[in-house]
Amino acid sequence: MAVHTSSRREFLRRSSLGSAALSAWGLADLAHFGGLPRLRAEDVAPSGAVQFRPEVEPLVRLLEETPRAELLEVVGRRIRDGLSYQHLLAALFLAGIRNIQPRPAVGFKFHGVLAVNAAHLASMASPDELRWLPIFWSLDYFKATQQQDVEEGNWTMPAVNESAVPTGDKAAAEFAHAMDSWDEAAADAAAAGLARSAGGAGAFEALFRFGARDFRSIGHKAIYVSNSWRTLNVIGWEHAEPVIRSLAYALQNHQNDPNPATSDLDADRPWKNNQSLAASFRSGWTNGVLSPDATRELLSALRTATSDECCRVVTETIN
Repeated sequence: MAVHTSSRREFLRRSSLGSAALSAWGLADLAHFGGLPRLRAEDVAPSGAVQFRPEVEPLVRLLEETPRAELLEVVGRRIRDGLSYQHLLAALFLAGIRNIQPRPAVGFKFHGVLAVNAAHLASMASPDELRWLPIFWSLDYFKATQQQDVEEGNWTMPAVNESAVPTGDKAAAEFAHAMDSWDEAAADAAAAGLARSAGGAGAFEALFRFGARDFRSIGHKAIYVSNSWRTLNVIGWEHAEPVIRSLAYALQNHQNDPNPATSDLDADRPWKNNQSLAASFRSGWTNGVLSPDATRELLSALRTATSDECCRVVTETIN
C-alpha cells in the first residue's frame, strides 16, 4: 500500500492556514505555532555541551509509538514543557535509524533519515518564529516512512552481538576486513567496537572511505556518511554507536548483486581501478600550482570522457 506523504510546500501551506487546517494535522492547539517558544539562532547552533540523557530513549519510543495524526500535537506539548531542540533532533534521528531500513537502496523511504540534517539547516536559516517548522515536517515524514517500512516487513535495528564485538586494539582492522568482505554480521560487531575505541573522527575516517566505494544508491551512501557526521556534531557524539552501526549496514547494501567481494561487478570496478591510481599519486600531492590549462582539461574530461578516463586525467594532472 502506498504511503501518503506531504511535500514541504504542502506542509507549510497547511500550517499557515490557521486552526481549521491545523486540526487536520492534529495541531488544533498550535495554530501558526504560536504556542511554541521561539527558537533563537543560538538555540539551534551546534553545541558541544549536549549530553546523552536518560530520557532520550523514552523520547525515541514516543516518536515511534505515537500515531502520526497525534505526534505533532504531542511533541508541541513537550516543547512547551521545556523539551530542547537538540534533544528532539537527536530522538528524531535515532528513531529513523532504528526503524527505517536502508534497503533495497539507501534512498527512497530512507530519506526520513537522510533529510534530518537538511531539516536542521532549514531551521538554522529560518526566522525565530518558524524554526520549528522544518523539524515538525521531518517528524511527520518520519511517521510516513516508518509506516512504509512496517508494510515492507517492519525492519528494526537489532541489539549488537556483544560477544562478537572486538576489543579496542583490533576493532579498526576487523572493521576494515569485514567491510572489504561485505560481511554484515562481522561489520556490525566491529562497527560497535570501532565506535567505542576510535571515537568519532577515527570511525568516520573509515566510513568516508567506504561511503565512496560504490554508487549503487546513486551517491546516497556518501550523503548518509556526510549527513551523519554533520548531525552528530549537533546532537552530540554520545549517540555515535548506533549511527556508525547503521552506516556500516547501509554501506554494505549491494541490492540484488552477489557478494561484491567474490564477484567482478560493474558497480565495483571504478573503486578497484582507482585503488591503483590513488597509490600512484606523487609524494606531497596536496601541494601544487594553480593552472588554468589544467582546469580546462579537467572540465573537458568531465564533460566528454568515461569515468575511468576522467580518473586517469585527474591522476596525471596532479602528478
